Amino acid sequence: MGTLSVNQNKLQKRLRRLTGEAIADYNMIEDGDKVMVCLSGGKDSYTLLDMLLYLQKVAPIRFEIVAVNLDQKQPGFPEHVLPQYLKELGVEYHILERDTYSVVKEKIPEGKTTCSLCSRLRRGILYTFADEIRATKMALGHHRDDMVETFFLNLFHGGTLKAMPPKLRADDGRNVVIRPLAYCNEKDIEAYAVLREFPIIPCNLCGSQENLQRKVVKEMLLEWERKTPGRTEIMFRALQNVVPSQLADRELFDFASLKIDDSATPRFVQVMNL
Repeated sequence: MGTLSVNQNKLQKRLRRLTGEAIADYNMIEDGDKVMVCLSGGKDSYTLLDMLLYLQKVAPIRFEIVAVNLDQKQPGFPEHVLPQYLKELGVEYHILERDTYSVVKEKIPEGKTTCSLCSRLRRGILYTFADEIRATKMALGHHRDDMVETFFLNLFHGGTLKAMPPKLRADDGRNVVIRPLAYCNEKDIEAYAVLREFPIIPCNLCGSQENLQRKVVKEMLLEWERKTPGRTEIMFRALQNVVPSQLADRELFDFASLKIDDSATPRFVQVMNL
């Protein structure tokens, strides 16, 4: 990569520090883990692999890294790029060839968004392969901005207060998904991808769909960030500071049992005694 400028060095150190903090805060990687890094060919997953390879060298624990790419047989997909890149790195890797592209095109009407079905198919294949190679963790490249966007997508369209957790046990209980870039912002990742000259592979299946609700939400958040810098970070912190008693979910908080506490001191008296 050559000699880094002061700003480039700060960028690299910031991403490494934030990745390490997220891993430590959520106990994402433990001694002896076999981490399956899902590599799509996009900026996020390249950065994820880069960060984990660095941490593998300096962390006080030992863990394995296996890179896995799902070749979904999209037309024009450059099959040679990832194997060549991973061989140069000396990373153990697997390329899974599954024609999910044809399935998605057959099932989804022209003009409709394909991401939902595509992601379900991809997730099932990757979960199964993680079992086969006995991976104890499955690392995905989602970052802070992805998590905030998902929160608003669920809020606006799903009627739930739900985002992407930094660490997740799959419904079948057999896979643990981790998102080590949870504290990293997309702007830094974009800059780092340019700095490292990652061989980016665009998604031809869904990347050209301009009417995706996620893109609408992304534009909304970018506009908010332009008007009030730091707002995305504040919203992400809100996801870490949930107060169930101030919401309305009866499963999370026992509203039905709330009663007057006869022994409590009236608030007015408390204020007067200050």
